Amino acid sequence: MQDFVFSDPWALLAGCVAVVLVGLSKGGLGGALALLGVPIMALAIPPVQAAGILLPILLVMDAISLWAWRGQYHMATLKRMLPGAALGIGIGWLTAALVSDAMVRLIVGVVALAFSARWLLSGQTRRAAPRPQNAARASLWATLAGYTSFVAHAGGPPFQVYALPLRLDPKLFTGTSVIFFAVVNLIKVIPYAALGQFDATNLIAAAALLPLAVVATLSGAWVVRRMRAEIFYPVMYVMVVLVGLRLCWEGLVALI
Repeated sequence: MQDFVFSDPWALLAGCVAVVLVGLSKGGLGGALALLGVPIMALAIPPVQAAGILLPILLVMDAISLWAWRGQYHMATLKRMLPGAALGIGIGWLTAALVSDAMVRLIVGVVALAFSARWLLSGQTRRAAPRPQNAARASLWATLAGYTSFVAHAGGPPFQVYALPLRLDPKLFTGTSVIFFAVVNLIKVIPYAALGQFDATNLIAAAALLPLAVVATLSGAWVVRRMRAEIFYPVMYVMVVLVGLRLCWEGLVALI
């Protein structure tokens, strides 16, 4: 077995910061924050290993979030999006060797920024008006969310492109997001195991970060339960913009 992943203080710091941000996101405070987990950990350890370490932690966070947001979900949205998510994960598994992580991050970043720009330019009245459900649009964005979640734990922006304009109550939005990504992460276990991501080194590193993950997830849920819709949605869009900029930068630098 290899040395403990977090024996280096910088690696430990990166892991702790990543888990705190992902935990706050999983609790409901800015879903796009979860996208920063792998990039931050990748500052100190290889990106593929970072993704492997994070998935078991994400599963535990999902369990906590499911409990914290039990009974809060929008079934119509889940019914329209979960089949597409499963399809996207399957596509990601089949094409894992063909598409670089940098390209995926660039694509997700562009989607996030385009979505946020569209929201900012749409006008106050239109932004406040809920968009009706649409099966085709839900399937498209859910498939992209499943795909990008598989290859880069970056399914947040595609999910939000469809779900945010529905203007659900913040609690319903958060609970729906929690269930959606809990199912997505559970499905990912099989292909990740097949790709050898759950070795002893990664599992020990994940276990070391679990206590911090629990505290961060519950803290995120506590904050969101006390946020009004007029505060919640602007915060969410700001998170999407920041993460979109980060992903575009990382993708371009890696490709160039």
